[in-house]
Amino acid sequence: MSEPIGTLDRRAAVKALLTERGDLLAISGLGSSSYDLFAAGEHPGNFYLWGAMGGAAMVGLGLALAQPKRPVLVITGDGEQLMGIGSLLTIAAKQPGNHSIAVLDNGQFGETGMQPSHSGLGAKLEVIASGAGIGTVSDIADMAGIEAFRARLRDVSGGPRLARIRIAAGELERALPPRDGTYLKNRFRGHLGFAVR
Repeated sequence: MSEPIGTLDRRAAVKALLTERGDLLAISGLGSSSYDLFAAGEHPGNFYLWGAMGGAAMVGLGLALAQPKRPVLVITGDGEQLMGIGSLLTIAAKQPGNHSIAVLDNGQFGETGMQPSHSGLGAKLEVIASGAGIGTVSDIADMAGIEAFRARLRDVSGGPRLARIRIAAGELERALPPRDGTYLKNRFRGHLGFAVR
């Protein structure tokens, strides 16, 4: 039986994380986290992943290593992060100071029918991340915790860091960002100052 995870409104939490984002680059995981990132405000520094289940944290790692002077935030869900749980080991081994991961944890697989996820069955992502070697780990259940985490996001030397954000269960209306991969890649490259190919 799934235990209740949290009460935070996912859209309000994501919007608060991105307040005064400056040069923050944001990668979103599969499904709801992409809808949340888009709903918080379209931005050329947003890169939405489609069909990359389990890959968001590693895409964030690659970006953080390639752009060490830019803060990188991965926004993903518990199901997506659980699919890529081994990525936490690689991120910890590489120790990118500019890499942050916000896991929106409602204890459910939202994209496939709200079945209980492993976190809903008792797995603690913040404990797993700490055990993997991620030095800065938070378990956030209120907006004060969101604000404290947000204050560290632009620090490019204090990571990697991971926050498990306890959001309320339930489905929200989808806010669909662009899905054209070529467009997203070219827009993101242009935002980074690279020539568009």
